[in-house]
Amino acid sequence: MAFWNRRKRQRSSIAIPIALGSADAVGYVKLSEHPDVLTAVDKIADLVSNMTIHLVEKTEKGDKRIVNELSRKVDIEPCKNMTRKTWLYKIVRDLLLDGDGNSIVHISVDKETGLIDNLVPLQMPLVSYNDGSNLIDYTIDYSGVTYSPDEVIHFVLNPHPLYPYRGIGYRVALKDLVRNLAQANKTKSNFMSGKYMPSIIIAVDALTEELSSKEGREEILNKYIDDTEGGKPWVIPADLVKVEQVRPLSLKDIAIIEGMEIDKKSLAGLLGVPAFFLGVGEFDKDEYNNFVNTRIMSIGQRIAQTLTRDILFSPNWYFRLNPRSLYAYDLSELVNAGKELVDRTAMRRNEWRDWVGLDPDEEMNELIILENYIPADKIGNQSKLLSDEERMALALKILKGGEKGE
Repeated sequence: MAFWNRRKRQRSSIAIPIALGSADAVGYVKLSEHPDVLTAVDKIADLVSNMTIHLVEKTEKGDKRIVNELSRKVDIEPCKNMTRKTWLYKIVRDLLLDGDGNSIVHISVDKETGLIDNLVPLQMPLVSYNDGSNLIDYTIDYSGVTYSPDEVIHFVLNPHPLYPYRGIGYRVALKDLVRNLAQANKTKSNFMSGKYMPSIIIAVDALTEELSSKEGREEILNKYIDDTEGGKPWVIPADLVKVEQVRPLSLKDIAIIEGMEIDKKSLAGLLGVPAFFLGVGEFDKDEYNNFVNTRIMSIGQRIAQTLTRDILFSPNWYFRLNPRSLYAYDLSELVNAGKELVDRTAMRRNEWRDWVGLDPDEEMNELIILENYIPADKIGNQSKLLSDEERMALALKILKGGEKGE
């Protein structure tokens, strides 16, 4: 997947001088090999693949997570020799790069049991589509084999305007941005090589015969500069050679830095990642959490809905990807949030301990209430909740018990 046609570059057979950092000096660059594109895609794929895949059942008392062989297959070992993280990473990378908005997984079934054996991601550069006469009639060709949509899991990003069952990627949109960044990097490399940023510039009388040839210029340097040991002053003729401090152009003078920042921000906006991932600006916690809530959750929702559609038969079951571990939390925030939930009996203390990475405690598995943290089933025994008559009866009972020595 390249942003520049190789054939156009090969047509020219005439030697043309190449200017500093010109586009012709950049060469052929794949989107998947450009560092900024790779950084953005890797960050998205890494975060999405960190989310666990939950199999959930709808019940009258709310949605509950199911743990069975199907949930294990999808979340633990979806494909032989691949973990869930590797599997999801491949799918997201295909959606953003290699699959041009598509990722297709073949469903392999065990012939003896009829259960899912493997969910095998296809190599997307080898995939082609046969569009039918209507929007739901199409087939997929892969390595000489034709698959119907119900034989595969077809993940889609950015639905095609004419064929919404398949997606479109960012190749065309990224073309100019990637070329500009590659050209800017080439210019920066030329500057950093030192050829265009000499450490010192020496002004020599232009009428000197030695200056007319390269050998003459080398002779002047050897005679008056190179022969002097480090740290010792130079001895040069005042009328022939004059050393001045001349400031050469810098990257800021030719607006390379500003131009690269603008292109990086555009690239980040197109792929949906915060610009600080590409080295522009500083880390912002709120922006990062918003990125998880929007871009990461959007892709996760597409994957979960596609898995639900193509794998599950029960109308009460569905898949979801859990993003809770992706947010930028401080330990104090986890402690305070857990405290509020525990105080309101919405969470057990062992669940709270799990949030902060502690092992469960046998004595912290019951629900407790505010104030003195009494157990939830004893909440009605508080004296302040009793009527005057009930408090009087309780006091008399206590006194009688004391008289009997109880």
